[in-house]
Amino acid sequence: MALARTTEPYGGTAAGSHSGTPAAVTTSAATPEPAVVSNTTLSSGSADQLAALTARAAGAPAACLQLVDGNRLRAYGAWGSPACDDATAEIGGIVARTGEALAVPDARTDDRVPDGLLRSQGGAYLGHPVHDRDGTVLGVCCVHDPLPREWTREQSAAVAEAAGVATLLIGEQLARHELEQQHRFLDAVLDSLHDGVTACDADGRIVFVNERMRRMWGDRVPVADDNDDPGLLRALRGERIRDEPLSLQGAGRRTRHYLMDAQPIHGANGRVVGAVQAVQDVTRQRRAERFRSCELAVTTALAEAPSIEAAGPRVLEAVVATLDWVHAELWLVEDGTIRAAARWSTPGWPAGIPVPARLEFGQGLAGRAWQVDKPLWIRDVGRPQSLISPDTAQERLHTALAIPVHDGGGPIGVLTVFADAIEDPEDELVALMSGIAAHLGQFVERRRVEDLQRQLVRSKNEYLALVGHELRTPLTSISAYTELLGGADEATLVRDGPRLIRVIERNTTQLRDIINELLELSALDAGHADVRRAPMDLAEVVRDVVDRTRTAIDGAPVEIDADLPRKLILPGDKERLRHIVENLLGTAVRYSPDGGRVGVSLRSSGRTAVLKVSDAATDVPRAEREQIFTGHYRTSRGHDRVLPGSGLGLILSRTVVEKHQGSVELTGGDTGTTVLIRLPMDQF
Repeated sequence: MALARTTEPYGGTAAGSHSGTPAAVTTSAATPEPAVVSNTTLSSGSADQLAALTARAAGAPAACLQLVDGNRLRAYGAWGSPACDDATAEIGGIVARTGEALAVPDARTDDRVPDGLLRSQGGAYLGHPVHDRDGTVLGVCCVHDPLPREWTREQSAAVAEAAGVATLLIGEQLARHELEQQHRFLDAVLDSLHDGVTACDADGRIVFVNERMRRMWGDRVPVADDNDDPGLLRALRGERIRDEPLSLQGAGRRTRHYLMDAQPIHGANGRVVGAVQAVQDVTRQRRAERFRSCELAVTTALAEAPSIEAAGPRVLEAVVATLDWVHAELWLVEDGTIRAAARWSTPGWPAGIPVPARLEFGQGLAGRAWQVDKPLWIRDVGRPQSLISPDTAQERLHTALAIPVHDGGGPIGVLTVFADAIEDPEDELVALMSGIAAHLGQFVERRRVEDLQRQLVRSKNEYLALVGHELRTPLTSISAYTELLGGADEATLVRDGPRLIRVIERNTTQLRDIINELLELSALDAGHADVRRAPMDLAEVVRDVVDRTRTAIDGAPVEIDADLPRKLILPGDKERLRHIVENLLGTAVRYSPDGGRVGVSLRSSGRTAVLKVSDAATDVPRAEREQIFTGHYRTSRGHDRVLPGSGLGLILSRTVVEKHQGSVELTGGDTGTTVLIRLPMDQF
């Protein structure tokens, strides 16, 4: 019969009819404090059996085993009368407090018995303390007879032996309980580790795997005879392993890197009874190291390259080599399309991966990334919806990543990389590749600025070297005609004055234009001239300039043909672009021979606006074409028409166009010379 009722606190007051506290009840300072035993320490079945054996050995009708629970005695085993534990718990507290045996022949007449059930009902009591190995009282083993009786020495010895058996039983179960608690704590500690831990016995059978190891390895937990993971096997042979690199690659997954520790477990006799292995996943650390190496290699390649075309292969090589990808490409936006400027494949990778030379806007992976202007991660390019170019070797490439490359004005290219395994998107890798793309964009912009600065410095120097001559011409005319006006008589002033004043005004305007363009050139050189781009209608600007020029040259033997769309919207600085069109059209009119025709056309090609201004003059020799863009240069084919030039050439036009991320090109042929300007339309 199992009992688990809580009794009154042990060591209660003495009988109310008796004055004072018996000496046997008093606990001295040297008396050991009772121990606290959990109710899970001793099973109720074994406690009941022990109580039955105790009653039979003592020849008593009832027996019980009571354990200390805080400041109370709790019955865990009983045999005989159900009221045994209630009646004996009151006096059992004396045994628990004193740690000594107590024999009561008649509870009604014994002053040591406190008021309660036992004193009121009477009977005999015999109890012995149950100690642990350190002598601490764990409980009481007692027998009870409802009738008064004298307890013999043999009966007292039998109860004492039963208490000793209880000590052994409780001690064993306490040790088992403590061991189980230790195992629970150890399991909790090992499961909280960031390292995977595995242990095996002497035969190589896995006896422990913590949660981290299960997450790292999944269902495939390494065993001692696993050739792919020999750490436990080597440890069983007595080897101690410290920080040994281990790399494993699953099907379709990125290679993961680990550091492994392993050592044997020795028994008391020194023999190996097992082995333990700890595995630390250092993939993220290794990847961070490769990322830093990649950034350093890219920075070095860009620092030593004169152009993006020269830097491209070295940048791609650094990316492929450090990030374990197999192929990379660099695409640059050009003439409304995107062209493959560089490519690189890892050594040993099958050569001959076909890559188209150019892609249209939105075509293929690079064209699509250019169109959406954001990173694209394609998990498997073998799928039909992968957006990869149909010319790419899909059976060999799987995961693909495309990152747009920007300069200060917008997308100028796309960086694409490919892997030979299917991989899920990684934010860290996308961030790294975006950083590399940013480096490429900054490189292109920096090289463009450096080239522009060199051109500006050269043009300014050339201009300053010739400016004295160019300024002297209008100043001489102004001075001469002013002198004529000052010395003329009244009749001469009436007859020739208006003509002389018009000459002075024309030369004054030319002088003002020279000074204004010189100031503009200096501002561009110093970086103070800002190009403010906003949505504008370039067709409207060109149409207005053409109409004004036709009015200005009315009567001159030159005609202007215009082929313009109704509207063409792009981001640009309206006033600066107007000045460019005026400059180009004025130059074409001046250089065209009598009876010649000047052509102006504007159209869109992909995402690029193309402006052409052609004249009918003799073609500019190839050696002179670049000089026209570099400063104060004139060819011998110019005519002094109504539209005088400042002599600055096309340097300002090229500078402003390049500030718009556009380009200026001079072409020629038997029919004349054409200035071709390309401006991007998608950089709002």
